[in-house]
Amino acid sequence: MPKHIMRLMVLVAAAAIVGFSAKIYFTDKSYYRYGHYRGDSVAEIAGDTPRFRGSTYCKSCHEKQYAVWADSPHNKPAEGRHVQCEVCHGPVGLHPNREGVPSSFDERLALGAKHVLSSEQNGAPTKLPARKDKTECIQCHEAMPGRPTAQRQVELAAHAGTAPCVSCHDPHAPKISYSGMPDKPKGNAAAGKVLSANCTACHGPGGESTNPVWPNLAGQHATYLINALQAFKSGARPNEMMGGMAAGLNDADMENLAAYFSGRSCKGIGADKAKAALGKKRSASCALCHGPTGVSPNPSWPDLAGQNEAYLGATLKSFKDGGRVHPVMSSVAKTLSDTAIDNLAAFYASANCK
Repeated sequence: MPKHIMRLMVLVAAAAIVGFSAKIYFTDKSYYRYGHYRGDSVAEIAGDTPRFRGSTYCKSCHEKQYAVWADSPHNKPAEGRHVQCEVCHGPVGLHPNREGVPSSFDERLALGAKHVLSSEQNGAPTKLPARKDKTECIQCHEAMPGRPTAQRQVELAAHAGTAPCVSCHDPHAPKISYSGMPDKPKGNAAAGKVLSANCTACHGPGGESTNPVWPNLAGQHATYLINALQAFKSGARPNEMMGGMAAGLNDADMENLAAYFSGRSCKGIGADKAKAALGKKRSASCALCHGPTGVSPNPSWPDLAGQNEAYLGATLKSFKDGGRVHPVMSSVAKTLSDTAIDNLAAFYASANCK
């Protein structure tokens, strides 16, 4: 046999011996204990803390939030919707007795794993701030092609403008929430009464306007009044007269005025009964925001009950023709005829206010 063939065979045999020896040396001794995988990994996997545990894991400590979630459209597995807590909050890991887990979608991606690992390694609490913008909701609900029809989609600009989702929606369910929206004025009503002297010419003594083209302020939500004054001052709600009046008010002044006017009792104005009856039938589309009788359950939105008929009609027509712009009201008003607007104004003007 030629020498070069003999040398080649020796090299091949040597390589085979080295490879076989390396396999024996480097293969874990528990590899074939339970089959073709490392046997010791069974105990290691069993002892590892699961990153995701499901919503039931959160129930014992967060019963109220769990109840809201459980009874919401987010928890309808039969309809293909089962958005569990960890979808927004991230993996719970070793969350019990810690101070926080990520509360928004981007925080979950960027910081969720870091939070879990730091808690496991050193037990130190890792508190992360709660986000109150649209971060969580738009991941699933911003209108775009290809999303399933069972998943409600919204055009953000036309839905609520720049308002954060949690200003109307319960953060643990997509349904409208009013329970966490108290309307307790922080201001001083007595100080507000003194300031209200500047408002009397248009809005009447105590906020009961004697001119039907201007709104009544008596009994109106404090939160709505403050928001309106801030919008007038910043120019977000253009009005030459009110912009000038609000320009001289600071935050404390606004809170004091809101405390005074919201604490006043309002009185029903009355209107044509036939128009009011027709307006009542049309008011169903307004009830979600302004309540079935015009008394809004959300303090950020105005009460309409007992408001001046002429003011209500002019306001709706202004939303309709673009003189006044609001992401929700502008789109609603464009669906109303002038007759429907007049009937709605009559209904709310004749409704009993709080």
